[in-house]
Amino acid sequence: MDFLFDGLKEAVRLIASGDRQILDAALRTLGISLSAVALAILIGLPIATCLARRRFFGHRLLLVMFRAALGVPTVFLGLLCFGLLARRGPLGPLDLLYTPSAIVIGETLLALPIVVALAHGALVTLDHRIPETARTLGAGPVRRLLTYLSEARTGLILAILTAFARCSTELGIAMMVGGNIKDRTRTLSTATALETGRGEFAVGLAMGGLLLLLATGMTLLAAMLGKENRRDA
Repeated sequence: MDFLFDGLKEAVRLIASGDRQILDAALRTLGISLSAVALAILIGLPIATCLARRRFFGHRLLLVMFRAALGVPTVFLGLLCFGLLARRGPLGPLDLLYTPSAIVIGETLLALPIVVALAHGALVTLDHRIPETARTLGAGPVRRLLTYLSEARTGLILAILTAFARCSTELGIAMMVGGNIKDRTRTLSTATALETGRGEFAVGLAMGGLLLLLATGMTLLAAMLGKENRRDA
């Protein structure tokens, strides 16, 4: 019990003192996760909008595939990205393996089905007459789309927060294609595993504590938004 208590005290001290190693991993985690979620939004939101507003051949199959992808293990995504980015892989000439960009690619694949599935769920319940009403009021195509999306803003924010929480706490992809290289690809999750394995329990606990705060904060914010959404309904 003393071992755990002493570790907690040292972890708090390291975080409070702004330990460079911890802050470096935290900032890198934020940068990579935000980049991956931004790419997932740019790719996934148009897909979700199309799936919500249009019916076409393979529509149901595509939607089921995105929903099924929510359960894909991160180590499998890491393995897939490794095969794509390795020297003998199709993207090998880009020399992206063991770089932050490789982790961003992997986490984008992780976040994409989350954004598509949750955004589709928010958009499909909207009244399809909203864009037409905006058209009659003189709104252009971009304005009509923004009006349509704004009606589902709570659900869209929930999708973004969920994707960010998933990416920021991810380990398999970051380890397999990032390599956990100090001052280059080390994130909070990979640093936690490394430091704990080396016997640096307090450092690992500090890293894990920041990761827990980040994930808990996103979860609480998503829960608050979900509660607000149900109240408005």
